[in-house]
Amino acid sequence: MDSTLAMSERFLNSPKVDALTKNIVSSMEEPALRIAFSSFMSFGTAGLRAKMQPGTAFMNTYTVALAAAGLAKLICKEGKNAMERGVVIAYDSRNHSAEFALRSAQVLSAYDIKTYLFDQLRPTPVLSFALRHLSCIAGINITASHNPKEYNGFKVYWEDGAQIGPDQANIISAEMERLDILEDVPSPDDAKQGRILPVPADVDAAYMQCVLAERVNAKIFDKASAFHVVYTPLHGAGITMVPQVLRQAGLSHLHIVPDQEQPNGDFPTVEHPNPEAKEAFVLGRQLAETVGSDLIIATDPDCDRVGAMARDTNGEFQCITGNQMGALILDYIITAHQQNDTMPQFPYAVKSIVSTNLATEICRRNDVQMYEVLTGFKYIGEVVKKQLEVGNSTFLLGFEESYGYLKGTYTRDKDAVVASLLICEMAAYYKTLGKTLCDALEDLYKKYGYYLERTLDFYFDMPGGQKRITEMMENLRQDPPASLAKAPIHTLRDYLSGTILDKSTGKVYATNLPTSDILYFSTDHCDTIIRPSGTEPKLKIYLLAKSDDKETCKKILEAYEASIRAVMNI
Repeated sequence: MDSTLAMSERFLNSPKVDALTKNIVSSMEEPALRIAFSSFMSFGTAGLRAKMQPGTAFMNTYTVALAAAGLAKLICKEGKNAMERGVVIAYDSRNHSAEFALRSAQVLSAYDIKTYLFDQLRPTPVLSFALRHLSCIAGINITASHNPKEYNGFKVYWEDGAQIGPDQANIISAEMERLDILEDVPSPDDAKQGRILPVPADVDAAYMQCVLAERVNAKIFDKASAFHVVYTPLHGAGITMVPQVLRQAGLSHLHIVPDQEQPNGDFPTVEHPNPEAKEAFVLGRQLAETVGSDLIIATDPDCDRVGAMARDTNGEFQCITGNQMGALILDYIITAHQQNDTMPQFPYAVKSIVSTNLATEICRRNDVQMYEVLTGFKYIGEVVKKQLEVGNSTFLLGFEESYGYLKGTYTRDKDAVVASLLICEMAAYYKTLGKTLCDALEDLYKKYGYYLERTLDFYFDMPGGQKRITEMMENLRQDPPASLAKAPIHTLRDYLSGTILDKSTGKVYATNLPTSDILYFSTDHCDTIIRPSGTEPKLKIYLLAKSDDKETCKKILEAYEASIRAVMNI
Protein backbone atom coordinates (compact mmCIF):
# COMPACT_ATOMS: atom_id res chain seq x y z
CA MET A 1 0.00 0.00 0.00
CA ASP A 2 1.44 3.40 -0.95
CA SER A 3 1.78 6.26 1.54
CA THR A 4 -1.36 8.08 0.34
CA LEU A 5 -3.64 5.13 0.90
CA ALA A 6 -1.77 4.30 4.10
CA MET A 7 -2.63 7.73 5.50
CA SER A 8 -6.29 7.32 4.62
CA GLU A 9 -6.25 3.90 6.30
CA ARG A 10 -4.77 5.45 9.41
CA PHE A 11 -7.67 7.90 9.53
CA LEU A 12 -10.14 5.04 9.13
CA ASN A 13 -8.56 2.97 11.91
CA SER A 14 -7.61 5.67 14.42
CA PRO A 15 -9.76 5.96 17.57
CA LYS A 16 -8.97 9.70 17.50
CA VAL A 17 -10.94 10.26 14.28
CA ASP A 18 -14.66 10.96 14.57
CA ALA A 19 -17.29 8.69 13.03
CA LEU A 20 -18.54 11.21 10.46
CA THR A 21 -15.06 11.72 9.04
CA LYS A 22 -14.54 7.96 8.87
CA ASN A 23 -17.83 7.49 7.04
CA ILE A 24 -16.92 10.11 4.44
CA VAL A 25 -13.40 8.73 3.95
CA SER A 26 -14.68 5.14 3.63
CA SER A 27 -17.04 6.23 0.85
CA MET A 28 -14.34 7.99 -1.19
CA GLU A 29 -13.04 6.44 -4.41
CA GLU A 30 -9.29 6.00 -4.86
CA PRO A 31 -8.76 9.12 -7.05
CA ALA A 32 -10.49 11.28 -4.43
CA LEU A 33 -8.49 9.64 -1.65
CA ARG A 34 -5.26 10.46 -3.45
CA ILE A 35 -6.25 14.12 -3.78
CA ALA A 36 -7.32 14.29 -0.15
CA PHE A 37 -4.38 12.49 1.49
CA SER A 38 -1.43 12.77 -0.91
CA SER A 39 -0.15 16.01 0.60
CA PHE A 40 -0.52 18.52 3.41
CA MET A 41 -1.52 22.12 2.88
CA SER A 42 1.52 24.37 2.78
CA PHE A 43 1.68 26.90 5.59
CA GLY A 44 2.85 30.33 4.47
CA THR A 45 2.54 33.96 5.46
CA ALA A 46 -1.14 33.74 4.49
CA GLY A 47 -1.51 30.70 6.77
CA LEU A 48 -3.79 27.98 5.40
CA ARG A 49 -6.71 28.21 2.99
CA ALA A 50 -8.54 25.40 1.23
CA LYS A 51 -11.88 23.72 0.75
CA MET A 52 -13.47 22.14 3.81
CA GLN A 53 -13.55 18.33 3.63
CA PRO A 54 -11.73 15.35 5.14
CA GLY A 55 -8.11 14.84 4.20
CA THR A 56 -4.70 16.25 4.99
CA ALA A 57 -4.91 18.52 1.92
CA PHE A 58 -8.09 20.25 3.11
CA MET A 59 -9.45 22.36 5.93
CA ASN A 60 -10.92 20.29 8.77
CA THR A 61 -10.53 20.01 12.53
CA TYR A 62 -7.47 17.77 12.16
CA THR A 63 -5.48 20.05 9.85
CA VAL A 64 -6.55 23.10 11.85
CA ALA A 65 -5.39 21.43 15.07
CA LEU A 66 -2.06 20.59 13.40
CA ALA A 67 -1.58 24.25 12.42
CA ALA A 68 -2.47 25.37 15.94
CA ALA A 69 0.10 22.92 17.32
CA GLY A 70 2.73 24.33 14.97
CA LEU A 71 1.97 27.83 16.24
CA ALA A 72 2.04 26.56 19.83
CA LYS A 73 5.53 25.17 19.28
CA LEU A 74 6.70 28.55 18.00
CA ILE A 75 5.24 30.36 21.01
CA CYS A 76 6.74 27.88 23.46
CA LYS A 77 10.16 28.57 21.92
CA GLU A 78 9.60 32.24 22.74
CA GLY A 79 9.42 31.34 26.43
CA LYS A 80 7.09 31.50 29.42
CA ASN A 81 6.39 35.20 29.03
CA ALA A 82 5.08 34.67 25.48
CA MET A 83 2.95 31.76 26.65
CA GLU A 84 1.42 33.92 29.36
CA ARG A 85 0.86 36.86 27.03
CA GLY A 86 -1.22 34.42 25.08
CA VAL A 87 -3.15 34.21 21.83
CA VAL A 88 -6.49 35.72 20.83
CA ILE A 89 -8.73 33.86 18.37
CA ALA A 90 -11.51 35.27 16.18
CA TYR A 91 -13.64 33.83 13.40
CA ASP A 92 -16.12 34.85 10.72
CA SER A 93 -19.48 33.49 9.57
CA ARG A 94 -18.23 30.60 7.47
CA ASN A 95 -19.40 27.09 8.16
CA HIS A 96 -17.22 25.42 10.81
CA SER A 97 -15.42 28.68 11.66
CA ALA A 98 -16.55 28.59 15.30
CA GLU A 99 -15.64 24.90 15.50
CA PHE A 100 -12.16 25.51 14.07
CA ALA A 101 -11.64 28.42 16.45
CA LEU A 102 -12.53 26.32 19.49
CA ARG A 103 -10.34 23.44 18.32
CA SER A 104 -7.41 25.86 17.94
CA ALA A 105 -8.01 27.18 21.46
CA GLN A 106 -8.05 23.63 22.86
CA VAL A 107 -4.70 22.83 21.26
CA LEU A 108 -3.05 26.03 22.46
CA SER A 109 -4.34 25.57 26.00
CA ALA A 110 -2.97 22.02 26.04
CA TYR A 111 0.47 23.58 25.54
CA ASP A 112 -0.29 25.80 28.57
CA ILE A 113 -0.69 28.91 26.40
CA LYS A 114 -3.26 31.39 27.63
CA THR A 115 -5.92 31.75 24.93
CA TYR A 116 -8.65 34.35 24.49
CA LEU A 117 -11.59 33.21 22.37
CA PHE A 118 -14.29 35.55 21.02
CA ASP A 119 -17.77 34.35 21.91
CA GLN A 120 -19.14 35.16 18.46
CA LEU A 121 -17.94 36.24 15.02
CA ARG A 122 -15.93 39.45 14.65
CA PRO A 123 -14.39 41.41 11.75
CA THR A 124 -10.76 40.63 10.99
CA PRO A 125 -9.53 44.11 12.01
CA VAL A 126 -11.04 43.58 15.48
CA LEU A 127 -8.77 40.54 15.85
CA SER A 128 -5.73 42.63 14.95
CA PHE A 129 -6.83 45.36 17.37
CA ALA A 130 -7.60 42.92 20.20
CA LEU A 131 -4.19 41.29 19.84
CA ARG A 132 -2.41 44.57 20.52
CA HIS A 133 -5.01 45.80 23.04
CA LEU A 134 -4.48 42.65 25.13
CA SER A 135 -0.69 42.59 24.51
CA CYS A 136 -0.88 39.04 23.14
CA ILE A 137 2.04 37.39 21.40
CA ALA A 138 -0.10 36.13 18.51
CA GLY A 139 -3.58 35.89 17.06
CA ILE A 140 -5.54 33.45 14.92
CA ASN A 141 -8.36 34.34 12.57
CA ILE A 142 -10.52 31.62 11.05
CA THR A 143 -11.64 32.95 7.68
CA ALA A 144 -11.29 32.47 3.94
CA SER A 145 -12.07 36.12 3.22
CA HIS A 146 -14.16 36.36 0.04
CA ASN A 147 -13.68 32.81 -1.24
CA PRO A 148 -16.74 30.68 -2.12
CA LYS A 149 -18.65 28.92 0.67
CA GLU A 150 -16.68 25.66 0.34
CA TYR A 151 -13.50 27.33 1.65
CA ASN A 152 -12.11 28.27 5.02
CA GLY A 153 -8.74 29.43 6.27
CA PHE A 154 -6.39 29.78 9.22
CA LYS A 155 -4.53 33.10 9.45
CA VAL A 156 -1.87 33.86 12.04
CA TYR A 157 -0.99 37.31 13.34
CA TRP A 158 2.04 38.30 15.38
CA GLU A 159 2.46 40.70 18.29
CA ASP A 160 2.57 43.83 16.12
CA GLY A 161 -0.99 43.10 14.93
CA ALA A 162 0.00 42.25 11.36
CA GLN A 163 0.03 38.84 9.72
CA ILE A 164 3.16 36.81 10.37
CA GLY A 165 6.22 37.22 8.21
CA PRO A 166 8.24 34.52 6.43
CA ASP A 167 10.44 33.75 9.45
CA GLN A 168 7.55 32.81 11.73
CA ALA A 169 5.70 31.04 8.89
CA ASN A 170 8.75 28.88 8.16
CA ILE A 171 9.07 27.87 11.81
CA ILE A 172 5.38 26.96 12.07
CA SER A 173 5.61 25.00 8.83
CA ALA A 174 8.68 23.09 10.02
CA GLU A 175 7.01 22.25 13.33
CA MET A 176 3.91 20.99 11.51
CA GLU A 177 6.08 18.71 9.39
CA ARG A 178 7.65 17.19 12.53
CA LEU A 179 4.28 16.45 14.14
CA ASP A 180 2.17 13.40 13.41
CA ILE A 181 -1.33 14.71 12.68
CA LEU A 182 -3.03 11.90 14.61
CA GLU A 183 -0.55 11.02 17.36
CA ASP A 184 1.25 14.24 18.29
CA VAL A 185 -1.56 16.83 18.29
CA PRO A 186 -3.41 17.38 21.59
CA SER A 187 -7.00 16.14 21.61
CA PRO A 188 -9.98 18.17 22.87
CA ASP A 189 -9.72 16.25 26.14
CA ASP A 190 -6.17 17.56 26.58
CA ALA A 191 -7.34 21.19 26.84
CA LYS A 192 -6.23 22.73 30.14
CA GLN A 193 -8.85 24.02 32.51
CA GLY A 194 -8.76 27.77 32.94
CA ARG A 195 -6.45 28.50 30.00
CA ILE A 196 -9.25 29.34 27.54
CA LEU A 197 -10.70 32.72 28.46
CA PRO A 198 -13.40 34.97 27.00
CA VAL A 199 -12.20 38.14 25.31
CA PRO A 200 -12.68 40.99 27.80
CA ALA A 201 -15.88 42.97 27.26
CA ASP A 202 -14.07 46.29 26.84
CA VAL A 203 -12.35 45.26 23.59
CA ASP A 204 -15.31 45.99 21.31
CA ALA A 205 -15.95 49.41 22.82
CA ALA A 206 -12.28 50.34 22.69
CA TYR A 207 -12.09 49.30 19.05
CA MET A 208 -15.18 51.29 18.08
CA GLN A 209 -13.82 54.35 19.88
CA CYS A 210 -10.63 54.11 17.82
CA VAL A 211 -12.61 53.80 14.58
CA LEU A 212 -14.77 56.82 15.41
CA ALA A 213 -11.64 58.84 16.21
CA GLU A 214 -10.62 58.50 12.53
CA ARG A 215 -13.53 60.63 11.29
CA VAL A 216 -12.44 63.45 9.02
CA ASN A 217 -15.59 65.54 9.49
CA ALA A 218 -17.44 64.46 12.63
CA LYS A 219 -20.44 66.74 12.01
CA ILE A 220 -21.07 65.95 8.36
CA PHE A 221 -24.10 63.70 8.91
CA ASP A 222 -25.81 66.57 10.73
CA LYS A 223 -25.33 68.75 7.65
CA ALA A 224 -26.37 65.97 5.26
CA SER A 225 -29.45 64.94 7.21
CA ALA A 226 -31.21 63.57 4.11
CA PHE A 227 -28.32 61.29 3.21
CA HIS A 228 -29.31 57.60 2.84
CA VAL A 229 -27.05 54.53 2.78
CA VAL A 230 -27.84 50.90 1.97
CA TYR A 231 -25.51 48.38 3.62
CA THR A 232 -25.07 44.65 3.14
CA PRO A 233 -22.70 42.50 5.20
CA LEU A 234 -23.15 39.68 2.64
CA HIS A 235 -24.06 37.25 5.45
CA GLY A 236 -20.78 38.03 7.21
CA ALA A 237 -19.15 39.53 10.28
CA GLY A 238 -19.69 43.14 9.24
CA ILE A 239 -23.14 43.10 10.85
CA THR A 240 -21.48 43.04 14.28
CA MET A 241 -19.73 46.40 13.85
CA VAL A 242 -20.51 48.44 10.74
CA PRO A 243 -24.11 49.47 11.56
CA GLN A 244 -23.18 50.40 15.13
CA VAL A 245 -20.25 52.57 14.04
CA LEU A 246 -22.27 54.36 11.35
CA ARG A 247 -25.14 55.07 13.72
CA GLN A 248 -22.83 56.28 16.48
CA ALA A 249 -21.21 58.58 13.91
CA GLY A 250 -24.61 60.18 13.34
CA LEU A 251 -25.91 58.49 10.18
CA SER A 252 -29.70 58.61 10.52
CA HIS A 253 -30.79 56.76 7.39
CA LEU A 254 -29.09 53.37 7.27
CA HIS A 255 -30.88 50.54 5.46
CA ILE A 256 -29.57 46.98 5.84
CA VAL A 257 -30.43 44.45 3.14
CA PRO A 258 -32.78 42.07 5.02
CA ASP A 259 -31.98 38.89 3.09
CA GLN A 260 -28.23 39.36 3.63
CA GLU A 261 -28.25 40.66 7.18
CA GLN A 262 -27.93 37.43 9.16
CA PRO A 263 -24.60 35.55 9.24
CA ASN A 264 -24.79 32.44 7.08
CA GLY A 265 -21.85 30.37 5.89
CA ASP A 266 -23.82 29.08 2.92
CA PHE A 267 -24.06 32.64 1.50
CA PRO A 268 -27.48 31.75 0.03
CA THR A 269 -28.01 34.98 -1.94
CA VAL A 270 -24.60 35.21 -3.67
CA GLU A 271 -22.36 32.72 -5.41
CA HIS A 272 -19.27 34.71 -4.43
CA PRO A 273 -19.47 36.83 -1.26
CA ASN A 274 -17.07 39.33 -2.76
CA PRO A 275 -17.66 43.12 -2.78
CA GLU A 276 -15.60 43.31 -5.97
CA ALA A 277 -18.34 41.40 -7.81
CA LYS A 278 -21.39 43.21 -9.20
CA GLU A 279 -23.64 40.33 -8.17
CA ALA A 280 -22.95 41.21 -4.54
CA PHE A 281 -24.95 44.42 -5.06
CA VAL A 282 -28.07 43.02 -6.74
CA LEU A 283 -30.24 42.99 -3.62
CA GLY A 284 -28.65 46.18 -2.36
CA ARG A 285 -29.57 48.00 -5.56
CA GLN A 286 -33.14 46.85 -5.30
CA LEU A 287 -33.39 48.22 -1.77
CA ALA A 288 -31.56 51.42 -2.74
CA GLU A 289 -34.07 52.18 -5.47
CA THR A 290 -36.92 51.58 -3.02
CA VAL A 291 -35.60 53.86 -0.27
CA GLY A 292 -33.92 56.41 -2.55
CA SER A 293 -30.43 55.74 -1.25
CA ASP A 294 -27.41 57.79 -2.36
CA LEU A 295 -24.88 55.04 -1.72
CA ILE A 296 -24.58 51.24 -1.39
CA ILE A 297 -21.75 49.59 0.53
CA ALA A 298 -20.95 45.89 0.91
CA THR A 299 -18.39 44.18 3.15
CA ASP A 300 -16.97 40.69 2.66
CA PRO A 301 -17.54 37.85 5.16
CA ASP A 302 -14.67 38.76 7.49
CA CYS A 303 -15.26 42.50 7.02
CA ASP A 304 -11.77 43.55 6.05
CA ARG A 305 -12.75 44.73 2.54
CA VAL A 306 -15.55 46.99 1.36
CA GLY A 307 -17.01 47.83 -2.05
CA ALA A 308 -19.38 50.61 -3.01
CA MET A 309 -21.79 51.80 -5.67
CA ALA A 310 -22.79 55.45 -6.10
CA ARG A 311 -25.18 57.26 -8.38
CA ASP A 312 -23.81 58.97 -11.48
CA THR A 313 -25.10 62.21 -13.01
CA ASN A 314 -28.03 60.28 -14.51
CA GLY A 315 -29.00 58.80 -11.18
CA GLU A 316 -27.82 55.32 -12.16
CA PHE A 317 -25.70 53.27 -9.75
CA GLN A 318 -22.11 52.69 -10.82
CA CYS A 319 -19.45 50.53 -9.18
CA ILE A 320 -16.44 52.36 -7.78
CA THR A 321 -13.33 50.21 -8.07
CA GLY A 322 -10.88 49.63 -5.26
CA ASN A 323 -8.32 51.83 -7.00
CA GLN A 324 -10.81 54.63 -7.50
CA MET A 325 -12.02 54.49 -3.92
CA GLY A 326 -8.48 54.54 -2.58
CA ALA A 327 -7.73 57.69 -4.58
CA LEU A 328 -11.01 59.30 -3.49
CA ILE A 329 -10.44 58.65 0.21
CA LEU A 330 -6.83 59.82 0.03
CA ASP A 331 -7.81 63.05 -1.72
CA TYR A 332 -10.66 63.59 0.74
CA ILE A 333 -8.33 63.27 3.74
CA ILE A 334 -5.66 65.53 2.24
CA THR A 335 -8.21 68.17 1.18
CA ALA A 336 -9.78 68.22 4.64
CA HIS A 337 -6.39 68.77 6.26
CA GLN A 338 -5.62 71.59 3.84
CA GLN A 339 -8.99 73.28 4.35
CA ASN A 340 -8.68 73.08 8.14
CA ASP A 341 -4.97 73.93 8.17
CA THR A 342 -4.26 70.72 10.08
CA MET A 343 -1.86 68.97 7.71
CA PRO A 344 0.83 67.42 9.92
CA GLN A 345 4.54 67.56 9.20
CA PHE A 346 5.89 64.65 7.17
CA PRO A 347 2.52 63.13 6.18
CA TYR A 348 2.64 59.84 4.35
CA ALA A 349 0.45 57.24 2.68
CA VAL A 350 1.11 53.63 1.67
CA LYS A 351 -0.14 51.56 -1.25
CA SER A 352 0.73 48.26 -2.88
CA ILE A 353 2.78 48.32 -6.09
CA VAL A 354 -0.20 46.97 -8.06
CA SER A 355 -2.51 49.80 -6.96
CA THR A 356 -3.34 52.93 -8.94
CA ASN A 357 -0.65 55.47 -9.77
CA LEU A 358 -3.29 58.19 -9.36
CA ALA A 359 -2.69 57.97 -5.61
CA THR A 360 1.02 58.55 -6.16
CA GLU A 361 0.28 61.63 -8.26
CA ILE A 362 -2.12 62.99 -5.63
CA CYS A 363 0.59 62.63 -3.01
CA ARG A 364 3.27 64.16 -5.23
CA ARG A 365 1.26 67.30 -5.89
CA ASN A 366 0.32 67.70 -2.24
CA ASP A 367 3.73 67.12 -0.63
CA VAL A 368 2.71 63.80 0.90
CA GLN A 369 5.23 60.94 0.95
CA MET A 370 3.95 57.82 -0.81
CA TYR A 371 5.46 54.47 0.17
CA GLU A 372 4.96 51.52 -2.16
CA VAL A 373 5.00 47.96 -0.83
CA LEU A 374 4.40 44.43 -2.04
CA THR A 375 0.88 43.03 -2.21
CA GLY A 376 -0.29 41.99 1.25
CA PHE A 377 -1.51 44.35 3.93
CA LYS A 378 1.15 43.13 6.36
CA TYR A 379 3.63 45.17 4.34
CA ILE A 380 1.55 48.30 4.83
CA GLY A 381 1.50 47.48 8.54
CA GLU A 382 5.29 47.18 8.53
CA VAL A 383 5.68 50.69 7.12
CA VAL A 384 3.32 52.08 9.78
CA LYS A 385 5.24 50.24 12.50
CA LYS A 386 8.62 51.54 11.31
CA GLN A 387 7.35 55.10 11.04
CA LEU A 388 5.95 54.97 14.57
CA GLU A 389 9.28 53.65 15.83
CA VAL A 390 11.01 56.79 14.52
CA GLY A 391 8.33 59.05 15.99
CA ASN A 392 6.26 59.69 12.85
CA SER A 393 2.54 59.30 13.55
CA THR A 394 1.34 61.16 10.44
CA PHE A 395 -0.11 58.16 8.60
CA LEU A 396 -2.94 59.32 6.33
CA LEU A 397 -4.08 56.16 4.52
CA GLY A 398 -3.01 52.70 3.45
CA PHE A 399 -4.78 50.82 0.70
CA GLU A 400 -4.72 48.02 -1.84
CA GLU A 401 -6.59 47.84 -5.13
CA SER A 402 -8.45 44.77 -3.86
CA TYR A 403 -10.81 46.96 -1.78
CA GLY A 404 -8.69 47.07 1.38
CA TYR A 405 -8.22 50.36 3.29
CA LEU A 406 -6.89 51.56 6.63
CA LYS A 407 -6.83 54.93 8.32
CA GLY A 408 -5.28 55.00 11.77
CA THR A 409 -2.72 52.86 13.58
CA TYR A 410 -5.01 51.09 16.07
CA THR A 411 -5.07 47.96 13.87
CA ARG A 412 -2.52 46.65 11.39
CA ASP A 413 -4.77 45.08 8.82
CA LYS A 414 -7.22 46.43 6.30
CA ASP A 415 -10.40 47.52 8.03
CA ALA A 416 -13.77 47.61 6.30
CA VAL A 417 -15.38 49.14 9.41
CA VAL A 418 -13.36 52.36 9.32
CA ALA A 419 -13.43 52.30 5.51
CA SER A 420 -17.24 52.07 5.53
CA LEU A 421 -17.35 55.04 7.87
CA LEU A 422 -14.99 57.10 5.70
CA ILE A 423 -16.82 56.24 2.48
CA CYS A 424 -20.19 57.20 3.95
CA GLU A 425 -18.78 60.39 5.47
CA MET A 426 -17.09 61.33 2.20
CA ALA A 427 -20.25 60.68 0.17
CA ALA A 428 -22.26 62.78 2.64
CA TYR A 429 -19.72 65.59 2.33
CA TYR A 430 -20.00 65.61 -1.45
CA LYS A 431 -23.79 65.52 -1.17
CA THR A 432 -23.62 68.84 0.72
CA LEU A 433 -21.79 70.18 -2.35
CA GLY A 434 -24.44 68.82 -4.69
CA LYS A 435 -22.18 66.02 -5.92
CA THR A 436 -21.99 62.24 -5.82
CA LEU A 437 -18.86 60.12 -5.45
CA CYS A 438 -18.98 59.61 -9.22
CA ASP A 439 -18.85 63.38 -9.69
CA ALA A 440 -15.96 63.64 -7.25
CA LEU A 441 -14.07 60.94 -9.13
CA GLU A 442 -14.50 62.79 -12.41
CA ASP A 443 -13.15 65.93 -10.71
CA LEU A 444 -10.06 63.96 -9.69
CA TYR A 445 -9.46 62.84 -13.26
CA LYS A 446 -9.82 66.36 -14.58
CA LYS A 447 -7.32 67.62 -12.02
CA TYR A 448 -4.70 64.87 -12.15
CA GLY A 449 -5.26 63.10 -15.47
CA TYR A 450 -7.07 59.88 -16.30
CA TYR A 451 -5.76 56.79 -14.57
CA LEU A 452 -7.61 53.59 -15.43
CA GLU A 453 -6.75 50.08 -14.27
CA ARG A 454 -7.63 46.54 -15.22
CA THR A 455 -6.90 43.23 -13.47
CA LEU A 456 -6.79 39.97 -15.42
CA ASP A 457 -7.13 36.64 -13.61
CA PHE A 458 -6.04 33.38 -15.24
CA TYR A 459 -6.91 30.20 -13.32
CA PHE A 460 -4.83 27.03 -13.66
CA ASP A 461 -6.86 24.81 -11.36
CA MET A 462 -5.84 21.52 -12.94
CA PRO A 463 -3.08 18.92 -12.50
CA GLY A 464 0.21 20.62 -13.26
CA GLY A 465 -1.39 24.07 -13.13
CA GLN A 466 1.01 25.50 -10.57
CA LYS A 467 3.95 24.15 -12.55
CA ARG A 468 2.71 25.91 -15.67
CA ILE A 469 2.48 29.23 -13.78
CA THR A 470 6.06 28.79 -12.58
CA GLU A 471 7.24 28.02 -16.11
CA MET A 472 5.46 31.09 -17.52
CA MET A 473 7.19 33.35 -15.00
CA GLU A 474 10.58 31.73 -15.71
CA ASN A 475 10.11 32.18 -19.46
CA LEU A 476 9.28 35.85 -19.01
CA ARG A 477 12.43 36.36 -16.95
CA GLN A 478 14.64 34.60 -19.46
CA ASP A 479 13.11 36.32 -22.48
CA PRO A 480 11.33 39.55 -21.41
CA PRO A 481 9.52 41.57 -24.08
CA ALA A 482 11.27 44.66 -25.42
CA SER A 483 7.95 46.42 -25.91
CA LEU A 484 4.25 46.14 -25.17
CA ALA A 485 1.53 47.53 -27.44
CA LYS A 486 4.38 48.80 -29.67
CA ALA A 487 5.69 51.03 -26.87
CA PRO A 488 9.26 50.39 -25.67
CA ILE A 489 9.65 49.15 -22.09
CA HIS A 490 11.87 51.66 -20.31
CA THR A 491 11.94 50.03 -16.85
CA LEU A 492 11.87 46.39 -15.79
CA ARG A 493 11.47 45.52 -12.13
CA ASP A 494 12.05 41.94 -11.03
CA TYR A 495 11.06 41.59 -7.40
CA LEU A 496 12.37 38.03 -7.24
CA SER A 497 15.91 39.19 -7.89
CA GLY A 498 15.24 42.52 -6.15
CA THR A 499 16.41 44.58 -9.12
CA ILE A 500 15.19 47.51 -11.22
CA LEU A 501 16.68 47.83 -14.72
CA ASP A 502 16.56 51.28 -16.28
CA LYS A 503 16.80 50.29 -19.93
CA SER A 504 17.53 53.84 -21.11
CA THR A 505 20.78 53.98 -19.11
CA GLY A 506 21.45 50.30 -18.49
CA LYS A 507 21.77 50.97 -14.76
CA VAL A 508 20.45 48.50 -12.21
CA TYR A 509 19.01 49.53 -8.86
CA ALA A 510 17.66 47.66 -5.85
CA THR A 511 13.91 47.47 -5.22
CA ASN A 512 14.55 47.68 -1.47
CA LEU A 513 11.55 45.42 -0.92
CA PRO A 514 11.32 41.76 0.13
CA THR A 515 11.74 39.23 -2.66
CA SER A 516 8.56 38.16 -4.39
CA ASP A 517 7.67 36.46 -7.66
CA ILE A 518 6.59 39.63 -9.47
CA LEU A 519 7.58 41.17 -12.81
CA TYR A 520 6.81 44.84 -13.49
CA PHE A 521 7.14 46.34 -17.00
CA SER A 522 6.81 50.12 -17.48
CA THR A 523 6.28 52.14 -20.64
CA ASP A 524 5.34 55.79 -21.04
CA HIS A 525 1.66 54.89 -21.18
CA CYS A 526 1.07 51.88 -18.97
CA ASP A 527 2.54 49.69 -16.25
CA THR A 528 2.07 45.93 -16.61
CA ILE A 529 2.53 43.81 -13.49
CA ILE A 530 2.48 40.02 -13.44
CA ARG A 531 2.40 37.86 -10.33
CA PRO A 532 1.11 34.45 -9.22
CA SER A 533 -1.59 34.54 -6.55
CA GLY A 534 -0.41 33.67 -3.06
CA THR A 535 -3.59 31.77 -2.15
CA GLU A 536 -4.91 30.19 -5.37
CA PRO A 537 -3.55 28.49 -8.55
CA LYS A 538 -3.99 31.74 -10.42
CA LEU A 539 -1.88 34.18 -12.40
CA LYS A 540 -2.76 37.85 -11.98
CA ILE A 541 -1.91 40.61 -14.44
CA TYR A 542 -2.44 44.26 -13.54
CA LEU A 543 -2.61 47.04 -16.12
CA LEU A 544 -2.19 50.63 -14.89
CA ALA A 545 -2.80 53.11 -17.71
CA LYS A 546 -2.60 56.90 -17.83
CA SER A 547 -3.70 59.47 -20.43
CA ASP A 548 -5.04 63.01 -20.71
CA ASP A 549 -8.52 61.81 -21.67
CA LYS A 550 -10.70 58.85 -20.73
CA GLU A 551 -11.28 57.36 -24.17
CA THR A 552 -7.58 57.25 -24.97
CA CYS A 553 -6.94 55.65 -21.59
CA LYS A 554 -9.51 52.94 -22.35
CA LYS A 555 -7.85 52.24 -25.69
CA ILE A 556 -4.48 51.94 -23.98
CA LEU A 557 -5.87 49.30 -21.63
CA GLU A 558 -7.30 47.33 -24.56
CA ALA A 559 -4.03 47.47 -26.46
CA TYR A 560 -1.92 46.40 -23.51
CA GLU A 561 -4.25 43.55 -22.60
CA ALA A 562 -4.04 42.20 -26.14
CA SER A 563 -0.27 42.63 -26.16
CA ILE A 564 0.48 40.88 -22.87
CA ARG A 565 -1.91 38.04 -23.77
CA ALA A 566 0.01 37.54 -27.00
CA VAL A 567 3.38 37.63 -25.22
CA MET A 568 2.28 35.03 -22.66
CA ASN A 569 0.06 33.03 -25.02
CA ILE A 570 -2.96 33.14 -22.71
